[in-house]
Amino acid sequence: MTINCKGQLIDLSTPKVMGILNVTPNSFYDGGKFKCEVEILSQVRKMISEGATFIDIGGYSSKPKAEYVSEKEELLRIIPVVELIQKHFPKMLISIDTFRSEVARICIENGAAIINDISSGSIDDKMMETVAKYDVPYIMMHKRGTPETMQKMTNYENIVKEILFYFSGKVATVRSFGINDLIIDPGFGFAKTLDQNYEVLQKFELFDILELPLLIGVSRKSMIYNVFKCTPEESLNGTSVLNTIALTKGAKILRVHDVKEAMECVTLFNKINQF
Repeated sequence: MTINCKGQLIDLSTPKVMGILNVTPNSFYDGGKFKCEVEILSQVRKMISEGATFIDIGGYSSKPKAEYVSEKEELLRIIPVVELIQKHFPKMLISIDTFRSEVARICIENGAAIINDISSGSIDDKMMETVAKYDVPYIMMHKRGTPETMQKMTNYENIVKEILFYFSGKVATVRSFGINDLIIDPGFGFAKTLDQNYEVLQKFELFDILELPLLIGVSRKSMIYNVFKCTPEESLNGTSVLNTIALTKGAKILRVHDVKEAMECVTLFNKINQF
């Protein structure tokens, strides 16, 4: 199982880690941490040294009830960071966390290698056309509604069955555009209650029916810290536990704030599966 990133084939038979770099002032965990070039470069250097294969840059917080950000503002946040990473770490594979086709286009033209779309093309009907034009891998996530409304849209009869049905339709649409490299993200925390998140994780191996790489993004999310009645800052151990469970159920990419700990999960998972 491979994806083509700027001519480089990435083998996902061994799970990979995607480091999160939020350049928003209001992300739920690391909002406002990386505001200048020195801080950004230090964090990227750290994630690379710890083993990240990808860096995922986001300029629009998708946490519940997050406020609206204009396209212009999103670009002002993201483009300088893409250019900075390209200048100092030209071999690093950059993923862009956006649902806007114009943001995707400009970022790809400035060196980005992957588009990570929380809406799977539902918000911007030109997104799939853009991804196809530039022939980059496309991460499709499941969600309902918007950051403002999604937590009111959790009525499912069979959540895993409905998510699989959602993706089967999306995959067919994406294939019609000629997009080759797809990655599936079930969208933990998006239009799902705490118990629904755990049901999806418990049945995570069922997503193998899609025959596509699976990405998991649970890093320091409320599905962890609400169980322990703690804070995102205190949720690293829980994150590692859930990442490990996801690896045993077929996850190929761990999207995380803490690369070192995620790589330790991958290393031990690989070790136990070498026999």
